[in-house]
Amino acid sequence: MNWIPTVAQAWGLLALAIALEVVGTTCMKLADGFARSVPTVVMFVCYALAFSCNTLVVRTLDLSVTYAVWSGVGTLLTAAVGILWFREPATAMKMVSIGLIVIGGIGLHGASRAAAAGSSS
Repeated sequence: MNWIPTVAQAWGLLALAIALEVVGTTCMKLADGFARSVPTVVMFVCYALAFSCNTLVVRTLDLSVTYAVWSGVGTLLTAAVGILWFREPATAMKMVSIGLIVIGGIGLHGASRAAAAGSSS
């Protein structure tokens, strides 16, 4: 495929990849160790689609930014699903750790933008 997404399209695809990854990870829990076939199939389909989206995203966005945002936001949303849906404890250590992941993603994005601005002058 020769299509290269615009920056806006890449961010949209990244958002879709994140949503697919969160659904896939939630289905991993629901699959009960591959004992339940529907969540198992949904899990594999969602992961395949998420990685496919990311393959297109990295044609436009830096790999470090793509992966940091994907994993950071995915972790945040998956933790929220765990806490809200599966009633997992929301400990202070969990919240601080998730915050650090998000800060790291923001830092990588900022570093990438600064490098891009420096190379265009």
